Amino acid sequence: MMDERELRALSRDIVRELGMLAGRCGEVELSPVEAHLLIELEAGPANNQQLAGRLRVDKSNSSRPLQRLAERGLIAWLADPADGRSKQAELTGQGRDWLRRLHAAMDADMARVLEQLDPPERAALEDGLRVYRRALLHTDRQRGYAIRPLAAADNGALAALIRRVSTEYGLGEGCSFLDPQLDALHPIYDRPGSRYLAVIAPDGRLLGGGGIAPLAGGSAGVCELQKMYFDAALRGRGLGRRLLRLLLDEARARGYRQCYLETTAGLGEATALYASEGFVRLDAHWGDTGHGACEIAMARDL
Repeated sequence: MMDERELRALSRDIVRELGMLAGRCGEVELSPVEAHLLIELEAGPANNQQLAGRLRVDKSNSSRPLQRLAERGLIAWLADPADGRSKQAELTGQGRDWLRRLHAAMDADMARVLEQLDPPERAALEDGLRVYRRALLHTDRQRGYAIRPLAAADNGALAALIRRVSTEYGLGEGCSFLDPQLDALHPIYDRPGSRYLAVIAPDGRLLGGGGIAPLAGGSAGVCELQKMYFDAALRGRGLGRRLLRLLLDEARARGYRQCYLETTAGLGEATALYASEGFVRLDAHWGDTGHGACEIAMARDL
């Protein structure tokens, strides 16, 4: 299994082979940064700050290449309609000609790469690169957030979160936010076979979490995924998938062979996440959870 050092080495090899450390993009007299700037401007005008953000570089590292592009007549500066003190870069006709040359040259290079692969290899490459890109995006969006075990001091914040999200989704009687132990969950999960992980924002607020525990009234070796709630501020960062996978790892480490959960159609994003992580719908509920309003039962092997 690949570790972080191997991923770094592979990424460096790819960067080198793509010529991103060279002074120009193949036969086109553009540096890699200049080429990326032209490609970003293909979608429309943008200011230096916007372009630097898209390229994940400091503004000083994009301003000089932009100036070189302007000196060569490939871009022109326009007044920024959103900020009178700022200017936007826009492709000129000559810039669009250069961009067409760049696309043609780079497409030809990629065509030669794809010629080395058969259809199954191409499909595997596409899947792998999409997964890698998703991981990079989520890593950036999760910067400053932490996942840690629930502490006793978190009881109030977790109860408030569960009530807040339940209200947002219109959950009513028969769901976990009415559990009598909701205001004191730490002791519930501070037991053998149980675990609760909290998601903490950069400012220290508890904004999400989820837990596992033995399935009440269920078979030995089966745990239940419980009380997985996320504040709106966390959604879209990939933290739900990351938390779920950590909880499944915790379940395996505790000797569980299957994980069970109950949810409702009103939580469509959560249900889709569970399905994408291998949970399948069941024809009947397992155990005795006491959550009669949760009409969907799912499980997966560990």
